[in-house]
Amino acid sequence: MLIRKDQDLNELQTTVFDIIVGIEEHEKQAKQKIASQKSLAVRRAIEERRQRKELEYQINDELWFKDI
Repeated sequence: MLIRKDQDLNELQTTVFDIIVGIEEHEKQAKQKIASQKSLAVRRAIEERRQRKELEYQINDELWFKDI
């Protein structure tokens, strides 16, 4: 259903249009939420990996005896 700017809409058409726009907005927000969750999960995984590598480096036995 194409709607022209100069076309007057009746109440039913306006309601249907509002519903469609609302559904599209809801879908857009849901996709953004999923993308944000994925991005956060990736950032957490990267940070955990960095922390693990730093911890492994710090507890490496060879490095402990280098300072002596």
